[in-house]
Amino acid sequence: MAICILYLRCRKKRPRYYRVEIAYNLFNEISVLREWGVAGGKGRARISLFANLRDASRAADGFRNRALKRGYARG
Repeated sequence: MAICILYLRCRKKRPRYYRVEIAYNLFNEISVLREWGVAGGKGRARISLFANLRDASRAADGFRNRALKRGYARG
């Protein structure tokens, strides 16, 4: 459904990424997938489940805003 990818570029280190995605799963629940890590390396992921799209959207916006405050920017 909706995807937001953010990047953090550091001069001394490899660039980092943070990805937030909202999607329906097989059980008709709405999931918010978050992935983060170093470009070219093994990343991490976490999935949060929500009963409705409004709650999932609010959570995804919160995750995105938190990443933007930490210095990530849209690619």
